[in-house]
Amino acid sequence: MLVQAVRRRLCLSAFCLVLAGATQAAPPAPLYRTVGDCDGFPRTDLKAAPGLCVGLVAEHLGFARGVVALGDRVYVADMGGWHKNRGRILRLDQGGHGKPQVVLSGLNQPNSLAPAPDGGLYIGLSGRIVRFDPRAPDPAQTLRDVLTGLPDSGRHPLAALAVAPDGSLFVNVGSATDHCEQANGAPPDPSLPCPDASGAPPRGSILHFTPGSTAIDAATLKPYATGLRNSMGLAVLPSGQLLAATNARDFINHADPSLSDEELPHEPLNRVEQGADYGWPYCFDDRRPSPEYPKYDCGAKHPPTLLLPAHAAPLGLLLYRGRALPGLEGRLVIPYHGYRASGHRIVSLALDGRSRPGPPEPLVSGWDFAEGRHPQGAPVALWEMDDGSLLISEDHNGSLLRLAFSASP
Repeated sequence: MLVQAVRRRLCLSAFCLVLAGATQAAPPAPLYRTVGDCDGFPRTDLKAAPGLCVGLVAEHLGFARGVVALGDRVYVADMGGWHKNRGRILRLDQGGHGKPQVVLSGLNQPNSLAPAPDGGLYIGLSGRIVRFDPRAPDPAQTLRDVLTGLPDSGRHPLAALAVAPDGSLFVNVGSATDHCEQANGAPPDPSLPCPDASGAPPRGSILHFTPGSTAIDAATLKPYATGLRNSMGLAVLPSGQLLAATNARDFINHADPSLSDEELPHEPLNRVEQGADYGWPYCFDDRRPSPEYPKYDCGAKHPPTLLLPAHAAPLGLLLYRGRALPGLEGRLVIPYHGYRASGHRIVSLALDGRSRPGPPEPLVSGWDFAEGRHPQGAPVALWEMDDGSLLISEDHNGSLLRLAFSASP
């Protein structure tokens, strides 16, 4: 009887183990269909410029935003969605071939990553900029504040950043509102200044500072430039010239039905000049008065360098310096994150001798939803690898992709 009882107990235990295995969640299904090879990674069917292909590095990385590679270690910021303190920093070794590992967790909406001159990494969080040492045995123990006092509320609380050749940092301070509307949604009072512009630091601005041994309070910094609604794409040229791709307002037709929401306003791309005011929220496009401020004199505002398509939503910016990708040398690369027809693609622009960008040309497209082939996609950030390939983060599907030279069509 005892032997039978033991046998019955063992059988039940085995059944439970089998049942437990059967009820475990299956691995997430692939989002991109891949066929063949793209320089060592599975090749997607995204459309790339001639001589190039897009490989799939990794999927299911959460809300993938900023990306940086230090040697053969790739770091990705998982923002954790639009929730507080759910963000992570992930690491993929072997140039992206390794499995994702969690380096940091519990971060407040990490959006951007940038390398520090000493081998550390800066993270743009909601409310502050921090730094950590990715080489440390416990990177979390090396986290320290670099810039505090950034706004962490409103419509655009995410921090974008870019490192200048001298080691200083440029940081975006996005607007709290879409277009200075009141708390109840009513239009702004045109006789009063927009409250967004009165804070310390003002919303819709860019800051510039040099990190030191102690954290700097953003309220003590004089804005580098103002009137820029939400400059999520920042890049610094070797000359030190800052370029900024800014997300313009939505629903301009609600303020003036004669204006097309599909076509206006354009997204400005600027050579940012220190002390310049680019006009938001009083002006749009090339110094046109906003419908909420019809009598505003926009003539004194700084004109945009180039107007990109409306609602393209550029969230990144990169100057390509390598030679591995045909036709891309010395060009500016911009991912369009927007969900409308002008968005979900990557373009490149030539720069003239004065660093002024020319018209955008297609680089990567095909992120429209296609059942069983690829999902609706939204590219966010770019990083040039040591071998000249480009890493691309894509947040709608938590994906990391790689633009590389294609040996075959």
